[in-house]
Amino acid sequence: MRLRSLLLVFALLLNVLLAVPATAAESGARIVRSTTLSDRLVELAVRSDALGGKEVGVRVLLPAGYREQPGRRWPTLFLLHGCCEGETGYRSWTVNVDGAAATAGAQALIVMPEGGAAGFYSNWLGDGPAWERFHLGELKRLLEKEFRANQRRAVAGLSMGGFGALSYAARHPGFFSYAAAYSGVVHTRYQGSRGTDLVQRILTERGFDKNALWGDPVAQERIWRAHNPFDLAARLRHTPVYLASGDGRPGPLDPPGSTNDWVEELLGEQTVSLANELRRNGVRLSTDLYGAGRHNWPYWERALKHSLPMLLRSIGA
Repeated sequence: MRLRSLLLVFALLLNVLLAVPATAAESGARIVRSTTLSDRLVELAVRSDALGGKEVGVRVLLPAGYREQPGRRWPTLFLLHGCCEGETGYRSWTVNVDGAAATAGAQALIVMPEGGAAGFYSNWLGDGPAWERFHLGELKRLLEKEFRANQRRAVAGLSMGGFGALSYAARHPGFFSYAAAYSGVVHTRYQGSRGTDLVQRILTERGFDKNALWGDPVAQERIWRAHNPFDLAARLRHTPVYLASGDGRPGPLDPPGSTNDWVEELLGEQTVSLANELRRNGVRLSTDLYGAGRHNWPYWERALKHSLPMLLRSIGA
């Protein structure tokens, strides 16, 4: 009689478990739409628990032979976008430049996720968006499950995305085998207020509380340091780094009549400062400090082409 009761309880528990929707056991991110835009380019709409149930976009460029090799697992190259592009920054690498052509021979998944207009690739304070958890947790698991991604990854980004590439690589040693930043926000505490003011200006211009990201730069200095690539330089000792930036003067890829660009001037100074700190800490470093050049896409496209062989070689792609 007791055995029958135990069997009945077990059967009831089994029915309950089978009735739980599959999404409840998943990573916290779900693909709600997938649109094929070309032979290689797929656009995803992903609903993320880390982002409060919000739906965000991700674009993926598939490697040649992907569909013909259903049993193969692939390395991943993340391309991170810059700030201030609304909620379509994830499209920028395939709209502002021809990312498909630039990566045509890559034997890797090229993943371009949304990072928010001013998300800064971080878990915000309080109940704010958790971009770091979305990218390095939820999205990672989705790529492994749905796109056959393996454990080999590299990352590159421009401007705010350059910050993301280096901050992610430093905060999670071993997660990425190579990190590249093009005109990156790579020293958020550079010369005190010159670094913090830029970050907070971007936040306020996008309609956010300037302290909602990492808090007050003085009172929460520890949190600012914990995300700042310059302060995390020692944690990149085992991750090769590529840095590219101009100095803000009009250069060969700028339109005639261009004037000095204070943003690129500041980020160029940050890049030089970080490069010196990385060398001091024994980090394997490649740089293209090309002098004249403003904060715009022709230079970032060139930087991607220059660094792509190193990024792909690091992941066996």
